[in-house]
Amino acid sequence: MNILQRYPVPFTKTEVSKKVSEAKVLAQNMFTAANLKLAFSLIDLTTLNATDQKEKGKLFADNVNSFQKDYPNIPNVGAICVYPPLVKTVAQNLKTKNVGIASVGAGFPSSQTYIDVKVLECKKAVADGATDIDIVISLGTWLAGDYQTVFDEIKTIKKAIGNAHLKVILETGALQSVENIWNASIISMAAGADFIKTSTGKMQPAATPEAIYIMCEAIKVFQNETGKKIALKPAGGMVESKDALVYLSIVKMVLGKAWMNNKMFRLGASRLANNLVKDITKLETGKDIEVKYF
Repeated sequence: MNILQRYPVPFTKTEVSKKVSEAKVLAQNMFTAANLKLAFSLIDLTTLNATDQKEKGKLFADNVNSFQKDYPNIPNVGAICVYPPLVKTVAQNLKTKNVGIASVGAGFPSSQTYIDVKVLECKKAVADGATDIDIVISLGTWLAGDYQTVFDEIKTIKKAIGNAHLKVILETGALQSVENIWNASIISMAAGADFIKTSTGKMQPAATPEAIYIMCEAIKVFQNETGKKIALKPAGGMVESKDALVYLSIVKMVLGKAWMNNKMFRLGASRLANNLVKDITKLETGKDIEVKYF
């Protein structure tokens, strides 16, 4: 595609690894209550199991509703993320302001279905109350070199969902190379993505610091060229607080403070939430208490 000629890959795999190593060193000094609270506020609290029932959506909404009553010193999560059939239940039960409702869509996690089916699923999720839609690029199409179709599908879905945020999942573990991750980031942003996201959490590796560094640099270059600020979401594989801090370190290093909020930066996670609450509590009270809130 012509657009890729305007955005050549600016670094090698070795250079990416060096920058990630620098960010990991910086992250070691970020283990503070303030940074962990920031990380918690970035979470898209996620349940994407084949066994999920409507009751799971209600439980997530109820837990988010009561969270700040139980933990008044910690800001709430950024959003709740569920499969489309659970969106309406979450919307009916979520009372907390400023917490979004995200839904995966467009044949998640494989994206192996027809474009009209993808569009319909995403539109229905928005009609049910989703504020964010997370879709996966058509990986087979991408790996076959048909970047135009990938671009067109993203653009079509973005138009269909209107004002809802579109998060485009690159599935970086499948793309693997620096060039693929860079190019997929550029094409997704050019096609209308509001966020670019690493992973579905259904393939390994999921989010990696290297992928996030590449994506951050692509966002920076795209902003410099177009003036558009695109948000970012690492997802999958984050369990411990230190995992989240590595991503905070990379985003802060490359993109700066303007991305240090849940409008521009989300963390797709489930187990991470409880561990952050545990670590924040220990730092502030000295009490080492197991947390199983979510």
